[in-house]
Amino acid sequence: MKNLLMLPFAFISFLVFAGPIEDEIIARIHQPGAVCLQGEACASAQATSVASSGSESPDAIYKRSCATCHDLGIAGAPALANVEQWAPRLEKGMETLYASGINGLAPAMPARGMCFDCSDDDIRAVVDYMTASVQ
Repeated sequence: MKNLLMLPFAFISFLVFAGPIEDEIIARIHQPGAVCLQGEACASAQATSVASSGSESPDAIYKRSCATCHDLGIAGAPALANVEQWAPRLEKGMETLYASGINGLAPAMPARGMCFDCSDDDIRAVVDYMTASVQ
């Protein structure tokens, strides 16, 4: 019975305190300028595109965006330098591997391997880097 009496108090407390806490969380995770409309200038998008225009090595991109899955084999990702895991993928050809890197591969690999600031050329370079480790 005591628990039932506490329920309205807990609900009222949630309503009173949740608003400010939720606002703080949103303020911490929101990236100002993250959404840009076509034809409008967007400072963060410009900074991102400059950073991704070949200034990062394939190794650095791999470590930043690919290593989590490809080092641990998450969701069937072939491990870097594992010839056996890469063999069936290499048989499909480099264009197929590039397309998988750029567009993703359902159901496990997201488009661009979560490197959303990478250009198509960056993704191709990372695929080349990964496949070179098994050749």
